[in-house]
Amino acid sequence: MTTSTPSRQIRPGATLGIVGGGQLGRMIALAAANYGLKVHVYAPDADSPAFDVAAAHTVASYDDAAALAAFADACDVVTYEFENIPHATAAILAEHATVRPSAHALLTTQDRLVEKDFVNGLGIPTAPYRAVDTAEDLEAALDALGRPAILKTRRFGYDGKGQRTIRAGDDAAAILADFCGAPCILEGFVPFRREVSVVAARGPDGAFAAYEPCENEHRDHILAFTRVPAPGLDPATAAAAETIARAIAEALDYVGVLAVELFEIEGAAGAARLVVNEIAPRVHNSGHWTTEGALTSQFTQAVRAVCGWPLGDTARTGGMNVEMENLIGDAAERWPALLAEGSAHLHLYGKAEARPGRKMGHVTRLIPPGTTP
Repeated sequence: MTTSTPSRQIRPGATLGIVGGGQLGRMIALAAANYGLKVHVYAPDADSPAFDVAAAHTVASYDDAAALAAFADACDVVTYEFENIPHATAAILAEHATVRPSAHALLTTQDRLVEKDFVNGLGIPTAPYRAVDTAEDLEAALDALGRPAILKTRRFGYDGKGQRTIRAGDDAAAILADFCGAPCILEGFVPFRREVSVVAARGPDGAFAAYEPCENEHRDHILAFTRVPAPGLDPATAAAAETIARAIAEALDYVGVLAVELFEIEGAAGAARLVVNEIAPRVHNSGHWTTEGALTSQFTQAVRAVCGWPLGDTARTGGMNVEMENLIGDAAERWPALLAEGSAHLHLYGKAEARPGRKMGHVTRLIPPGTTP
C-alpha cells in the first residue's frame, strides 16, 4: 500500500481546472462554484456543456502542448471528467500544475488489460480474460474461456461501445475484423446475479470515504437505473465491496473520486461473491443518485478531494431510499411531467441535440423506506 503525504490545501477563490467538457465536468463545475472556486474547462468541442457554467474555458485538442501548458499554468489544481485522454496529455499537465488523480492512475485504468492485471495483482478477482491482438490470439482465448465471451477494445469503450459478444456459431475472425486492428481483450462470461458499484473518494492525506453500494440496471448496454440501497444485498457483501474499492484506491495512491463496478455472483453453498468488472477513475454515472440522495454529492466530494479538503459525509439523506433514472435521447422531453413529480429532482445537461443513446440528463427520486417509486 502506498500512503499519500499531506500537501497544501487549495483555497476558495483558486482556480480548478477540468479536462473534458461533458456533463460530468459541468456538474463538478457547479459543485466547485458553491465553494467559491473558479473553474477553467479544457475541451476540444466548442459546444461543450460544461462551458456554460465555467468562469473560463479553452477550446483545443488534447495533443496541443502549448494550449495544455497555458491552461495548466492558469489553474491551481487540475482534474478530469473522463479517463480517455492521452497519457501524454496528463504528463504535460503535470509539468505545470498539480493533477489529481495522477497520470499513473489514469494510465492504469484506461486500458482494460492493464487494469485487470493490476486488480488481479491485488488478489481481487475479475472475470477470466486474455489479451487479443490477432485472429490466432482470439481462437486460443476462446478455447481457454469458452463461449459466450465478450470481445472488447482495450481502450475507449463505454456504454456498450467497443465490445461484442461472441456466441456459439459466430464467426470470431469476422467479429475481430470489425475492430479494425485495435488491441483487444476477451473476457469470459460471468453469470452474475446483478451489477453493483461503489463510488468512493480518497484525499491526498489518505483519508477515505465510500458511498454504500448501489445496484445498476442497464438497458441496451447503457445504465438506465441506479437504486440505493441495493435491494437484497446482504451487509457482508456490501462491506466486501467497500473493502475492494478501498484496496484499489490505496494501491493507486488515488486522489479524487472513483467508481468500482462489480458483479455479484453465486459462490459456494449459495454465498455471494464479488468480481471486479471495471474501474472508473472519476465521478460516475452510478453516483448521480448522490446529488440529492446523499449528504455530500459525488461532485462536491470530488472537489473536496482534489483540493485537499476534508471529505464529506456519504450517508443517505434522511435515510431515504434513492432511485436515479438516466434520461436517454428523447426521454428528456418528459421534463414537464418530471418537474410535476413530488419526489423527483431533475438535472438536464444543456446538450443541444438529443440522439438515440445520448445521455441528456438524469432524475433522482427520494423514496421513504417501505414505499415504491
